[in-house]
Amino acid sequence: MVAIEILIGLIFLALGGDLLVRGAVTVAQHLRVSPLLIGLTLVGFGTSTPELVTSLEAALRGAPGIAVGNVVGSNIANILLILGLSAAVLPFAVDRKAFRRDGLVLIIAALAAAAVILFGRIDRLSGLLLVTALIVYVVFTFLSERRRPALAGNVPKLEDTSAPRIGLMLAIGLTVIGLVLTIFGARLLVSGAVALASLAGVSETIIGLTIVAVGTSLPELITSIAAAWRRQADVAFGNIVGSNIYNIFGILGVSAIVTPIDVPAEIAGFDLWVLLGVTALLVVFATTGRRVSRWEGAIMLTAYVAYVSALVAGS
Repeated sequence: MVAIEILIGLIFLALGGDLLVRGAVTVAQHLRVSPLLIGLTLVGFGTSTPELVTSLEAALRGAPGIAVGNVVGSNIANILLILGLSAAVLPFAVDRKAFRRDGLVLIIAALAAAAVILFGRIDRLSGLLLVTALIVYVVFTFLSERRRPALAGNVPKLEDTSAPRIGLMLAIGLTVIGLVLTIFGARLLVSGAVALASLAGVSETIIGLTIVAVGTSLPELITSIAAAWRRQADVAFGNIVGSNIYNIFGILGVSAIVTPIDVPAEIAGFDLWVLLGVTALLVVFATTGRRVSRWEGAIMLTAYVAYVSALVAGS
């Protein structure tokens, strides 16, 4: 039964991720908004919804290891595992002007996570400040994208992708269906994975940092690989950057507003520093050479294997 639940979750994630990319890119074209902005907002927020649901449930049930570990582990997996795999599928160039803005916000978000985690308890005030930062970021990103010169010329034509020429309402419908499928698929997968992990007697913090984190990051994985395969690199890269920003500002923030969270000492002592390190690594790769290459993707994947191995060895 658990294996069937996991299999169905994977199928829903694969189908939902493809529909999400098709719908989101077409919406961007109709609204004359760049695919990068869609990746940072609609796709980034949508694929972060499983993390939000999971962290909220964990916080309300008094499981801080899963609530915080899910966010920290998901952000590490987003960079090392998902971006690494996406680059392996198709190396992609980075819009340096856009990343100068979003990369700075990503660094600020990582430092904000460090501040609240090292404090030992994420209270409601901290949560409110994090959510406020997210709102400011989204508004500023939208306004700055709308002011970019010759924006219409930067939006790919419908013929530039394999997506059919469809109307705006249908594109929105595909996007919503894709989000629903990815969220439902992620919940099925996480439920089955947690059941298997519990049978193995693994701690909740390790579950949160690995199985739950990767499980809830699968929408980002499927969406980013689908976007890379369809040569929509801006959506793939923007999805990772946007999701990591949302995870910290939005998910940690909303979860703490609902109920304050005590941070497990092991996350503050090890995993937080891994998060800061891989965020710095992403910034370096994105700003040197103006692209993320296959060999850089291989480095990220190797680093993720080393990180998970360290967690398993220390459990």
